[in-house]
Amino acid sequence: MLDVGCGTGVLTAELVGRLGAAAVCAVDPSEPLVAATRSRHPDVDVRMGRAEQLPFDDHSFDGALAQLVVHFMEQPVTGLGEMTRVTGPGGVVAACVWDFAGGHSPLATFWEAARELEPAIDDESERPGAGDGQLVELLEAAGLMDVEQGILSIEVEHPSFDEWWQPFTLGIGPAGAYLGGLDEEHRDELRERSRRRLATEPFVVSAKAWAARGRA
Repeated sequence: MLDVGCGTGVLTAELVGRLGAAAVCAVDPSEPLVAATRSRHPDVDVRMGRAEQLPFDDHSFDGALAQLVVHFMEQPVTGLGEMTRVTGPGGVVAACVWDFAGGHSPLATFWEAARELEPAIDDESERPGAGDGQLVELLEAAGLMDVEQGILSIEVEHPSFDEWWQPFTLGIGPAGAYLGGLDEEHRDELRERSRRRLATEPFVVSAKAWAARGRA
């Protein structure tokens, strides 16, 4: 199995636990993230590369997965087409993306507060695969057959607002980049607007992701 856009190796670890390290490969365009995944999974073949140009031969895998990656692809149909290319006939190509368009991502509270400050902000709701049926359309456009859609739902308990807020301050992803571009006054205002939206500590954040899969 191939983990496309492996990041720090969260999905890689799940695949290794199910299949064993020898049966798993991973790829990511970020050198630091590739290094992190290699350090966590030294027996996995982890390579640098973009989804749109995967560094693997045709029909190398029984399946290729992209977890929370499609909406970051510069050319999602091309990237999913590459995942199809490296998957053998009848193999599975699957992907999931947070339901940004429906307001059910784990970042929904952050983006709701940010839109109050800047209504025209890019809140990720227009990104590829972020709405109902969009992943199906992308997978079919990439040439996959028997495409079907599902929903993945999660709940995460946060012990405090500060614990929930801290990852945004690291500058990672569109939300982190947006926060990092604000001056101190607007960062503080966004923080307080977000705080008012969340329940008394501890609190639970519910989210869902659109998931779709097809066969090569």
